[in-house]
Amino acid sequence: MAVPRSGKETGPAPGAPADVPPGAVADGPPAVEVRRSGRRRRTVSAYREGGRTIVLIPARFTKAEERHWVDTMLGRLAAGDRRRRPDDAELSARARALSARYLADAARPTSVRWVGNQMSRWGSCTPADGTIRISERLKGMPGYVLDYVLLHELAHLLRPAHDREFWRLLATYPRVERARGYLEAVASAAGLGAAWPDDENEVDWEPVAVVSEPTTLF
Repeated sequence: MAVPRSGKETGPAPGAPADVPPGAVADGPPAVEVRRSGRRRRTVSAYREGGRTIVLIPARFTKAEERHWVDTMLGRLAAGDRRRRPDDAELSARARALSARYLADAARPTSVRWVGNQMSRWGSCTPADGTIRISERLKGMPGYVLDYVLLHELAHLLRPAHDREFWRLLATYPRVERARGYLEAVASAAGLGAAWPDDENEVDWEPVAVVSEPTTLF
């Protein structure tokens, strides 16, 4: 995919890496801004900012090298977007793979799907029929966070209560604490605390509004 150039130059945007000097920007269309840096020697990076894609390249690159790396980095960002925003079929396949890897394939959901009406819940499941629902709020979050929420619900298919056996099931996943910390930070920023009411028929992992001091139940 070739990227046309607009002939427009701008300075670095707020939050850009420190090795981007003012004015060191190659020509680019409004959606893609290429910034050249004399301090870069071998590395190329890219990030999203306000509807644009910023691509950082070494100043020595030729125009041909610039086009190549812009196309390459746009492709990598798009692939990352797809991984973070799987459709229902991909979400189901991801859950099955996680069950096989971390739960000895013991949890076998009948369906796993995104839902838009769980804005106060990360996920929920119904052990009686094996269904799992994942909040669309998780779309775009890091993959390890989505994997943790999926594993949390998969484990609930096997163990509805948040007891010792439930957490033993999750112990094989190496990023439990990191994912929980990420979700706690998101909930805190939104003024929510996390609670998981247990029910023998349906288990909801639900952040609830905090009135006084937040209490997290895991």
